[in-house]
Amino acid sequence: MTPSILIVGATGNTGRAVTQTLPKLLQSSSTLHGNRIIALTRSSSSPVAQQLARLPGVQVIEKNWVEITADWLREHHVARAFIASHNAPNQFAEESTFHLNALHAGVKYVVRISTTAANVRPDCPAYYPRQHWAIEVLLGSPEFNDLQWTSLQPNIFSPLIMSPAAELIKKYRKTGEQDSLRLMLSEDAPVGIIDPDEVGVIAAFLLSQDDTSVHNKAKYILNGPEDITGKQIVNMIEKNIGVPVKDVTYKDISFIDTLYEYQYAATKESKNVIYSIRRALETAWDGKCSASTTSKEVLDLAAPKRTPADVLESLLEE
Repeated sequence: MTPSILIVGATGNTGRAVTQTLPKLLQSSSTLHGNRIIALTRSSSSPVAQQLARLPGVQVIEKNWVEITADWLREHHVARAFIASHNAPNQFAEESTFHLNALHAGVKYVVRISTTAANVRPDCPAYYPRQHWAIEVLLGSPEFNDLQWTSLQPNIFSPLIMSPAAELIKKYRKTGEQDSLRLMLSEDAPVGIIDPDEVGVIAAFLLSQDDTSVHNKAKYILNGPEDITGKQIVNMIEKNIGVPVKDVTYKDISFIDTLYEYQYAATKESKNVIYSIRRALETAWDGKCSASTTSKEVLDLAAPKRTPADVLESLLEE
């Protein structure tokens, strides 16, 4: 049977762009033309899933990826795979199980989404980058030599950073009033925030390579095309509304309180672990996450082009 390329989280932040980009790339491939694309989703009836199902060569399958077994991968003749895992405290257990099953099923190549490169280390104060570090160490071990892989380490996603600006502008245009502006970035440290769609495009280019060995065991850093600071976001808002921003807080991570209350409190997850997310932005505030850190291979494959201004404009149109 024709080999397939599995997209885990096909309707998610990055998976959607992978699924949308890959069919055209496969058409021009000398070795992968005709490969099936399996778009995995937890809801095949969602509008995004139905849209993806209309793409040539794409089969949408409804399944929770954490339940994928080696037998399932063999049954669907999966030769390559993309995975954007969750960041819950059990990520390592579930994602490592996926990779182990991929190894045993004879999957040849996996592209995975990691997190901000400056945080992917064993001593990161935030818990979830340590999980990504552990996954990369596991995949880099001799026992996994038969499974080729690439880990993408994208910077902070730009919609997350720019959404507060868009919401303030929308409210001011509608009511003439301003809420307090809470920005995750610091006032002056430059950060190369990136659109998640462009991360998906890079993943699609990797999955479509005739020879993946040149990217095996690679960890690529992904940033947007230009840096932005908290102060520059304020300037963009003021340009849009024509008056000064009245009240702004930089380095705001109060969203962690809401995240814990609504997502984790009822699960009895360790509050100490979840609240360690507060430390994840320290590398950005320290100036370690600028666009200058982008890997050359990323620029050669499909250099990201969407600027913070582009993202703000698209958010204002929603």
